[in-house]
Amino acid sequence: MPASAPLTVAVAQPACAEPGRPDTVAVNVGRHAAAVRAAGTARLVVFPELSLTGYDLAAPSVDPSDERLAPLVAACAETGATALVGAPVTDPDGRDFIATLAVTGTGASIACRKMNLYGNEPERFAAGDRPALLELDGRRLGLAICADAANPGHAELLSGLGAEAYVASTLYGTNPEALATKAARYPARAADNGVWVVLATAAGASGEFADSSGGSGVWAPDGSEVAKAGTGTGEVVTAVLG
Repeated sequence: MPASAPLTVAVAQPACAEPGRPDTVAVNVGRHAAAVRAAGTARLVVFPELSLTGYDLAAPSVDPSDERLAPLVAACAETGATALVGAPVTDPDGRDFIATLAVTGTGASIACRKMNLYGNEPERFAAGDRPALLELDGRRLGLAICADAANPGHAELLSGLGAEAYVASTLYGTNPEALATKAARYPARAADNGVWVVLATAAGASGEFADSSGGSGVWAPDGSEVAKAGTGTGEVVTAVLG
């Protein structure tokens, strides 16, 4: 098979609006749209877990057809990017999921439902029952949401399905244990499976978290670091997947 063409990706860690306000989602959408534009020619812009609401397990679900997403759809239309954003969603059968929405210049759709739940999440949310692959420019991208990446078998499963990159949307605290886990996990997922790893993780306050780690990044298939953001909010870092 011919080699895949290079793919420019970006990871973004925008400041998250205070949870529970009537305008929380709208404010976050505006910040997401600005990050997409700041990512320039990136074809894929990845955001943290539950990025549209913050890590607020009581936040109302976001429908992919919600008109509040219009500014982000417009930014994707302007730049040609696909944005992966986090939100709670409700399926037609009434079950709620922690999800990743894929937003393009034509609208939004559910791209991934979190399979491995954490902490109090099962009190509201159901676990996704199938791995998620996104195809973009001929590349197969395996999608993960936070605790999914804690399970080595999740990345292995997606690699076995042909994923060339493991794309994770996460949130980590700032305590030493969380920081050490994050630092070790993503180079390992890359090297163990021979795939690119793209990590978007929250910075600053996010819902129930008064602070989070930042440090989004990209790792090559040998586990070496290609790009990394700092700990602050508002950072957007790009890399080319060869």
